[in-house]
Amino acid sequence: MIRIPGKIAGNAMKHMLKKPATIAYPKGELHITPKYRGKLVFDATDCIGCKLCVRDCPASALTIENVGTKEEKVFTCTLNMAHCIYCGQCADSCKKNCISLSTDIELGSLSKPDLLKVKL
Repeated sequence: MIRIPGKIAGNAMKHMLKKPATIAYPKGELHITPKYRGKLVFDATDCIGCKLCVRDCPASALTIENVGTKEEKVFTCTLNMAHCIYCGQCADSCKKNCISLSTDIELGSLSKPDLLKVKL
């Protein structure tokens, strides 16, 4: 194997003059495509508790619970963001369109408990 000492330096200088391929987020302008699959949004007003979204979730990241009485059904959705793969299957399978995908991209957290159970 023959080593050429100046080859790496030449490539480095050539790429220093090129425009970067990434943007300077959060300082740069951010363009999100219309069909971006971000954080889930749950609208409990129309939810009937069929749990099709829970059954169709490939990562088992959703749970739907009734927090109301037997007569007055009020449902909550809990998302395990550490398991969610943002495939959008839950939103596709919801017959009442209670679940949708937002364009929220800031989902990171420094603590694991913040990702485990998120009430929607």
